[in-house]
Amino acid sequence: MIRSMTGFARVERQFDFGRLSWEMRSVNHRYLEFGLRLPEEFRPLEADIRKCLGEYLSRGKIDATLRFNEARGVSGSGLKLNLPLARVLLGVQKELAGLASVEPRADINKLLNWPGLVEETRPDPAPLRKAAMALLAEGALELQAGRGREGEQMANAIRERLKGVAELTQQVRAWLPEIRETLKQRMLDRIADMKQPLEPGRIEQEVAFLAQKIDVDEELDRLDAHVEEAYRVLDLTEPVGRRLDFLMQEFNRESNTLSSKSVDKRTSKAAVDLKVLIEQMREQVQNVE
Repeated sequence: MIRSMTGFARVERQFDFGRLSWEMRSVNHRYLEFGLRLPEEFRPLEADIRKCLGEYLSRGKIDATLRFNEARGVSGSGLKLNLPLARVLLGVQKELAGLASVEPRADINKLLNWPGLVEETRPDPAPLRKAAMALLAEGALELQAGRGREGEQMANAIRERLKGVAELTQQVRAWLPEIRETLKQRMLDRIADMKQPLEPGRIEQEVAFLAQKIDVDEELDRLDAHVEEAYRVLDLTEPVGRRLDFLMQEFNRESNTLSSKSVDKRTSKAAVDLKVLIEQMREQVQNVE
């Protein structure tokens, strides 16, 4: 089973503390790359988020966005007076006023600006972050499933074109004896029209040279082997995008050689048709995980 690198998933859930939602989009990419957009209180989770997504996905550009809407009546933060520090500051002020022989008057506004005098208290972030990670795993599984469904359609399209490649290869192989005989007879006719006789054995040499020049049996055998290997790879459970991409290069190499050796309009047309099928497969393979 192959998977596409293109997909979309959105999951959300209401909790006591508010609503969490993940939105994930993926497109094709040579490697696995992440783009994360998170509320500030979830920034410490970045490494865990990348690790979680990496367990479900192996290639692609993944954009993941987390949104958090706090529930009404839930206090997001509070302020707390640092009493020990306040007492120290008031004592110092009183002592200084005594040394200056003046009446101590505390300037509350200035004291409030003292670093650390007023501390912000926030609720425990652990339950919130745990819920976000659990929801992320659910969303990643949904994204993986969506990429799998699209990959199944891509696999069917690739199999259909592999069938076409096999049929063309079979046709060319069936034409070869007739093509060789036609070329041999054409050359013999030309030799017969020559006024000066050829050296003994020269005809056999020319026939052998021509036969070697148009021999594409090896290319056809390799095309058959590539088709068989592609079918095998499509049934693997592991990511196979790079392997299929390499196979497409090999397909293209053999079709180019077949085209360059062609001396018959039928094989020339078959070589062009092969190139079309291979290019169609290559376009599909570019998006395979």
